[in-house]
Amino acid sequence: MISTRGRYALRVMLDLAENGEDRYIPLKEIAVRQEISKKYLEIIVKELVAGHFLLGASGKGGGYKLCRSAEDYTIGEIIELMEGSLSPVACLASENYECQRRPVCKTLPLWQEYGKMVHDFFYNKKLSDLL
Repeated sequence: MISTRGRYALRVMLDLAENGEDRYIPLKEIAVRQEISKKYLEIIVKELVAGHFLLGASGKGGGYKLCRSAEDYTIGEIIELMEGSLSPVACLASENYECQRRPVCKTLPLWQEYGKMVHDFFYNKKLSDLL
């Protein structure tokens, strides 16, 4: 399940794509348009800035804007930044995960196929596709 953090991050990114162009947008404006608490958005945009998805500027004329064009962001990368791996099971989420049953696991192919479908779905959608 995608949490509010992931969904709200996507909404912030979309809002900036629609309204940002080449200017910084104050977080207060985004919060009003998206009907999301400014306090909660502060946490989300901090992670988006740390992940190099947004640029932030403080002071008069400050706010946030996209680092790249909307066509250059996939929905998958935004969601994974906020949520972590999209893998449906732990043994596929990390290469370092050791499962003793892996060689005999009859359900592993099912999870691999499902994980690939989810990955391909989100990574084949661009932020610009939602505009």
